[in-house]
Formats: sequence, structure tokens, C-alpha cells
Amino acid sequence: MATDVNRFQPNQWMLMGGARSKCEHLSGAPLTPDVAQNLYQVTLVKGALATTAIEGNTLDEEQARGILDGTFKAPPSRQYQEQGVRNVLDTLGDLHHRIIGGENVQLTTALVREFNRQVLRGLEAADGVNPGEIRPQSVTVADYRGAPAEDCAFLLDRLVDWLNSSVFQSEDPELRFALCIARAVYAHLYLAWIHPFADGNGRTARMVEFMLLARSGLVPIPAAHLLSNHYNLTRDRYYRELARASKSGGDTLGFVSYALEGFVDGIREAIVMVRNQQIYVTWVNYIHSRFAEEPNTKAMDRQRALVLAMPQGTVFSRADLEGITSKVARMYASAGPRTLMRDLNHLSALGLIRKVGRMFTANWDVVLAFLPPIAEIDA
Repeated sequence: MATDVNRFQPNQWMLMGGARSKCEHLSGAPLTPDVAQNLYQVTLVKGALATTAIEGNTLDEEQARGILDGTFKAPPSRQYQEQGVRNVLDTLGDLHHRIIGGENVQLTTALVREFNRQVLRGLEAADGVNPGEIRPQSVTVADYRGAPAEDCAFLLDRLVDWLNSSVFQSEDPELRFALCIARAVYAHLYLAWIHPFADGNGRTARMVEFMLLARSGLVPIPAAHLLSNHYNLTRDRYYRELARASKSGGDTLGFVSYALEGFVDGIREAIVMVRNQQIYVTWVNYIHSRFAEEPNTKAMDRQRALVLAMPQGTVFSRADLEGITSKVARMYASAGPRTLMRDLNHLSALGLIRKVGRMFTANWDVVLAFLPPIAEIDA
């Protein structure tokens, strides 16, 4: 079997180059531990929820996050949905820890079957469903039939061999990245076509896709969750592209292009989150630099705490600022009635806040001005 990478058009290579650049950007961005953990959890929850939502699970993102941190328990009538999300979270989490722990996770037929067992664990099985076992009966998926039951074991073995073959190896960095993305998408697509299990094929395919991206060393783990979210957000097109590729007789270029578009969109969103964190760190450092030559007094501590508590783009009244956080409220509770106004005047003189009518806002513009300008290009 060959790949469709050599048939990419210029726009597809531009998308692939953009995806590689953004993966390198995300991998090289220094993040504070809490932001790094939040980015991982946000993408993990979105990926797990998308993986199950596309199969009909109706839990929302907040509930899925609650399953992850142990604060949500579904009512009995929806316990099976909680179990479905928990299975995917556990499988993804286990893969994450194995990969970052340095284990060389290898794609094997046994691993694919284990993924199917894991995503179906604890769920009530329909007749003929044996988690992790190749299906013994024929199935129809949407408007096409899965592979004949008697061929599924052979086709799954052949697929794994192909995905592990030198077809997906290259010394060229650009081509190596393109083949990494293509291999993960092909794994998903061909598993959907073969449909080797009686249930959970889509979830199994997405586990394999995630694993191939996450272990590659070319795609940061948060980005390895992005394709599942893309498929869910565009599930009408997802099924349309699956059917189109099936009816084409094996032309996978359209599905790979569709997946690539979603991957690039998703990683752009992740980079926005990273950029916002870096702007925040710059803002905090700027605040501390402005106070560096100020006398070390209670007034300085109070003013610094006040401006640090003011988020970007929010306008506050004086009354709001007195209780903006519990820490700030305690500081002003023991101060005189004119203290807040004196502090605001001093912060304004330092250029850290500005007045908007009778209101006040943090002067984040001084930090945003540090961003390199983008020249306007004449049409």
C-alpha cells in the first residue's frame, strides 16, 4: 500500500508546513507549571469528550472535567455515559504517562485489541459484542459495509504492518512530519473501514491515532488530541468524508486534507492560549519592575496586589476594586477610607492603570505594545 502524500497540492503542503511550524512553536514555548497542566487537561478533556460525543454521548465539557478531577457523578440513568468518558480518559491518560515516561510504545495488533477492550470496559454489551475480540458477523457502517468478518484479522494485521513499515520513514524533516500526520490519519481511516470489532471501532481508531501522534516526537501531546475534537465539531463532514473516501475505491487524499485543516485550526487555538500566558507573565514582570525602586512598604504590597488582581480588558468601579479578591479586601479592610483612591492615583502615575470615565482598568496596553508590529501590505 502507498500513501497519498506525493499527491499533495501546494495548499496542502502549505497547511502541513504551518502545522509543523505550530507544533514546534508549541513544543518550544516555556509555560508555567499550572498553565502547562491546564493546557494538558483542557486538550485531554476535549479529546476524550469528542471521542465519545461523536458516538452519541451527551455529557458536556464541564461534566467531563468533573469526571477527570473526581467532582462529577452522573445519575444512574446516565452512568453508562460517565463510564464511556472515563474509559477514554483512562486510556489516554495511561498512554500519556507511558510515553512521557520514556516507554517506546509500539503499535501491534494486540495493542489495538487492548484499546478496544479499554474503551468498552464496564459498558453493557449488545449481543455479539466481545470487547477486544474480532467480530464474527458482518456489519454495515453508515452506508457502506465493513470488511467481511473472516478477513478482519488478516486486514488488521496487514494494516499494523503497513503503519510500522518504512513507507512512513524519511530523512527529510518536512516529509517526515507529513508522513507522521498521514500515518495517524490513515490508521483512523482504515480502522473505520475495516471495522474489525463489533463495537467501539471509532473510539479504538482515535486511540491509535492519538498514540501515533503522541509517540512521534514531532507533535506535542496536547496537539495529539486535536483531531478527535475536529471530527466531533464537524461530524457531518466527518461522515461525509469517510463515505466519499470509501466510495472512491481507496482515494484518501480528501480525508487527509480534511483532517489536516482541522489539526491546523486546533493548534492555532492552543497557541493562542500559550500566547496569552506569555503576555500575562510579561505583564507580571513589568509590574514588579515598576515597583523595583519603590520603598518596601505595606502601601507598595497593597498596590501591587491590587493591580495584579485586575484582569485584562475589564473595567472596575472603586467599590468593585475594594473587594476584587479576598486578599485585596483584607488589605483595605484595615485601611482608611481614602487609601484606595491614593493607591489608584499612584498606580496611575506608574502607568499601571488608567481611568475610563469614573472607572479604572489595568493598563495592559504597555505590555501589548511589546509585541512586534505587523506591517500592513498594500493590496
